[in-house]
Amino acid sequence: MVASHHLSKEALELGLATIQASPKGSAKLDLIVRRPAENKREVLQEAELDLTVGLVGDTWHLRSSSRTADGSAHPDMQLNIMNSRVIDLLTSGDKERWQLAGDQFFIDMDLSKENLPAGTQLALGEAIIEVTAQPHTGCDKFVERFGLEAMKFVNSKVGKELCLRGINAKVVKAGKIHLGDTVQKL
Repeated sequence: MVASHHLSKEALELGLATIQASPKGSAKLDLIVRRPAENKREVLQEAELDLTVGLVGDTWHLRSSSRTADGSAHPDMQLNIMNSRVIDLLTSGDKERWQLAGDQFFIDMDLSKENLPAGTQLALGEAIIEVTAQPHTGCDKFVERFGLEAMKFVNSKVGKELCLRGINAKVVKAGKIHLGDTVQKL
């Protein structure tokens, strides 16, 4: 499932204007992905968000974090969200490959620090989630799947301001969500 073609710096930069035109207040949930085990993905039509475990059936709560004193799962990294336009660019429009990013939610919304600063709440189906301050950065798997230029692009100065790699969030009100639900900035 790893791409044999990675975009050049120039191709990535050409997509920036489209990404920056993402809606700011309301958007659509384009993809829900559960990670039941390492390197495993389940694309869902509906899911349950829980205050304790995040996305029910996902392994976030079992994953260790170097950002916690005891190495346990970081409570402010419960959910990973990526802009649909960014992942669409990175995958050259191949939606089957979106799940390789490792994020649970893909939404067509401006995820920039200016639009969604830490503490911003989003209504998603019956649930409410809150953007956290924990940065979301790429890893070796991201480079393998999308290329070194993609990693440099999302972690550039502009990429970090726009949160092109995505954002972290946590559940503040549990509830059911469905593919296609409106995501509303509160």
